Amino acid sequence: MTSLSRSKRRVFLAAMASVSLGLAVSCTPSADTDVSTTAPAGNAPAAGGGGSAVLSGAGASFPAPLYQRWFADYNKENPGVQISYQSVGSGAGVEQFLAGTVDFGASDAPLTDEEKEKFRAKYNADPIQVPMTGGSVVLAYNLDGVDELQLSREDYCGITTGEITKWNDPAIVAANPGVNLPDANIQFVHRSDGSGTTYAFTNHIQAACPNWKAGAAKSVEWPVGTGAKGNEGVTAQVQQTPGAVGYVEFAYAKENGLSMAAIENKSGNIVAPTPEAGALAFKGETVPADFALQVPDPANPDAYPISTLTWMLLYPEYQDAAKKEALTNVIGWALSDGKTQASELGYIPIEDELAGKIDTKLAELK
Repeated sequence: MTSLSRSKRRVFLAAMASVSLGLAVSCTPSADTDVSTTAPAGNAPAAGGGGSAVLSGAGASFPAPLYQRWFADYNKENPGVQISYQSVGSGAGVEQFLAGTVDFGASDAPLTDEEKEKFRAKYNADPIQVPMTGGSVVLAYNLDGVDELQLSREDYCGITTGEITKWNDPAIVAANPGVNLPDANIQFVHRSDGSGTTYAFTNHIQAACPNWKAGAAKSVEWPVGTGAKGNEGVTAQVQQTPGAVGYVEFAYAKENGLSMAAIENKSGNIVAPTPEAGALAFKGETVPADFALQVPDPANPDAYPISTLTWMLLYPEYQDAAKKEALTNVIGWALSDGKTQASELGYIPIEDELAGKIDTKLAELK
């Protein structure tokens, strides 16, 4: 078993009211995008001039609660701008983005080389992906009478690979002295759709679990468990199933009152999922030029180990100038004024220096 004798439960508590990604931003996005072919502007027609527009987006369920809050709040301040967002999963969101049926896509996984090549082949241009927020993927569970649960790496790796099947397995018992764990089967719940949350989760599992064989992707062949669609579906399945455990974005577990396990990080410390501990996963990391920062197994001893950025996918050129203006304005607002909503919902706001780099990239839109 992983050495829990050296592992103390360490929950990082920040004194400040909001927390930002602690990133070392040295990225300088290139400005050499070829836009000789105009990218689509989506299905919805513009509502007219004067800063009015109707925008449509689709993709990741991970940031959906925040996006819906942002877009509603922005509309209150800017009634002429209406933004609809479909929480269909990162896989479907990328597909709609590549097909040009939305004004923006959303994904919790950076675009792959294959997806970028498909975009270039269709639009003769490079796609743009900008991080909007960060968040943690938590192991939410349904165990009557178990208010706090600690899982070592051996524990959560074994649950995910199917090697640990009972809640009173000796390894889980050893990590939870004094806790009355039931003699019940573990009901693992995973995503059934193409999911950036799955990518973030399996990206960590691949790094942390020696016996994991399914790789890291938006869709994988699960060795065990039951599938559900979206973070919404996994949340509901865990709520309804005694003995269930599944991976969901922190905000979903928080909003629905689900219990969340504290898990062992790379340093051997058991860390509870909090926005503060999630932000430490990115502390000191350098963002690459395409903003595709990934930290599958953070080294920070106080970091929660499964955290990710989530990206908005944009076309380099929009046929409708009102849509382009509205889109750049709402993104800029979300990364500045919208930090309050991100913190309230349990997401990790983008820090100011990185937001400035994103603003520079948005200025390249045509």
